[in-house]
Formats: sequence, C-alpha cells, structure tokens
Amino acid sequence: MSTFLETGRLALRAFTPADVDSLLALDNDPEVTRFINGGRPTTREDILRRTLPKLLHDHPAFRTRGFWAAEERATGVFLGWFEFRPLVDDSPAVVELGYRLNRASWGHGYATEGSRALIRKGFTDLGVERVTANTMTVNARSRRVMEKSGLSFVRTFTGDWPEAIPGSEHGEVEYALTRADWAAREDRESGERDPAG
Repeated sequence: MSTFLETGRLALRAFTPADVDSLLALDNDPEVTRFINGGRPTTREDILRRTLPKLLHDHPAFRTRGFWAAEERATGVFLGWFEFRPLVDDSPAVVELGYRLNRASWGHGYATEGSRALIRKGFTDLGVERVTANTMTVNARSRRVMEKSGLSFVRTFTGDWPEAIPGSEHGEVEYALTRADWAAREDRESGERDPAG
C-alpha cells in the first residue's frame, strides 16, 4: 500500500477496499461519531456506498487522495483517518483538515502529530495557501487539536443540517491557518531553537 506521509509514530497511506471492516468499526463507536451524527450506527452498505468512494477519490489538484488511513508505524494498527482535501477539486489553494481516530488512540497526541505533518506537507510540497477546519462548537477535544496544530479561531456559524444532534444548537466553529502565518511561526520557532542562527 502506498504511504503518503510518515511521522515519528504514524504512517498515512491510501485507503483500499480492504479497509471496509476497519472503517465499519470506527464509525460504529458512538463516542467517535458523537459530534458527527449523534453516535448513530453505520451499516456496511453505508461504508461501501457512501464512505469508501469519498475516501478513494483522487483530487486533480494534488493528483492524489484527500483522505488517508492512519496506522501506528510500530505495529501497523489502524487508528483512523486524516482528511487533507482541496475544497475545490482542481485547486490546491484551500484545503480542509479533518481527523477521525478510534477511541483507543485518543489522548496520545496522534491527531496533532498527523495534522501538523499534513499542514507542513501542504505548505511546502502541495501548493496550499490556506488550511481550514470545522467542528461543532461543543467539541472541545477537536478544537484543542486545531489550536495545537497552529490553526486560529475564525468564526462561529450555523448550518442547515437535516437532523439536529445534541450540541448542534451551539453551532459550528471554523479555524484556519495561512501559509504566510505558518511560515512566520516556523521562522520564530527556528530562531528560538537556534539563537546563534
């Protein structure tokens, strides 16, 4: 399987149809999907018909995927996935960052580690100018990952969702990071690490 990106602890690779069972388990943990669909179960048919085609889609802007299976490098264990998807299929300028990891991997910094690596790759290799991410206002864990990954709060908004889930009455939040802001922060941090430089 093709590895897209590696970090100290993670390997991000392209999804294949063989990932159906892993995706089914991930999307059937009500805590994992609490802020997505209120924790409702997902069927194998939903994974095959709706989820997998989205995860297997190649984006012309990147000439590659926008969703990546996340595995622990040391063990090969499936942890979930990361999204780094162009908002306009044929333009790399603005991408959406997202992540969905299994509950056993929460609290270990994987979401931040993978997000930072994708942001770096986007700004240095893929021609990305702006990274954006959204979550429910009440999803404090996800918001913290966005902040630790370098994104800043932009706005709170409400959508016209087909079904309300607990907490949706508080709306959603958008976070973002531009290439210029990322580069400035990288320069500052590099100077702090190497004061003689």
